[in-house]
Amino acid sequence: MGSLVVFYMSLLACIFGDVMKIDTTGASAQTARQDKLTVTGVAASNKLAEHDLQRMAQYKDLIVKVGQAKQMDPAVIGAIISRESRAGAALVDGWGDHGKAFGLMQIDKRYHTPRGTWNSEEHLTQGTEILIDLIRAIQRKFPSWPKEHQFKGGISAYNAGVGNVRTYENMDVGTTGNDYANDVVARAQWYKRNGY
Repeated sequence: MGSLVVFYMSLLACIFGDVMKIDTTGASAQTARQDKLTVTGVAASNKLAEHDLQRMAQYKDLIVKVGQAKQMDPAVIGAIISRESRAGAALVDGWGDHGKAFGLMQIDKRYHTPRGTWNSEEHLTQGTEILIDLIRAIQRKFPSWPKEHQFKGGISAYNAGVGNVRTYENMDVGTTGNDYANDVVARAQWYKRNGY
């Protein structure tokens, strides 16, 4: 990527916060077990993200395009794709979660009408718009939180809803693996350091 694109992407950090400034404890032991890892925390999240990197490469251009269009850090979109569908590896005919969630970003058909094909720009746009709506809902719910805390809260809400986010410290209690935002943030930081 050219230096202009990198500069543009650094400006995006100002809109929702800078993912590199978000504190994170990374993946829980439960999440780390997906890949039979013997480590937990940020080290586990880094390994999980790395394991998905090759599959993620086929979607990178779309991820960056949607990130630019929606003013969302592509590393965060990539991290959600890694966490939700293992960059597509966990899907059967584009579906996961026992047929309840669709596509790379796992849009729950009980709450949303999925758009596009499971790996399309339209799908990534919809997933990113849902994330942005949730970040804005957290901003309204916790207006005094710093921008990065609101960003992390929105990521947690992507998994368990705005109502599940009650405090900053315990926002992941009740999410899948009790680590959703912490794991996604750690994966996003890894992707950011690796070209996203």
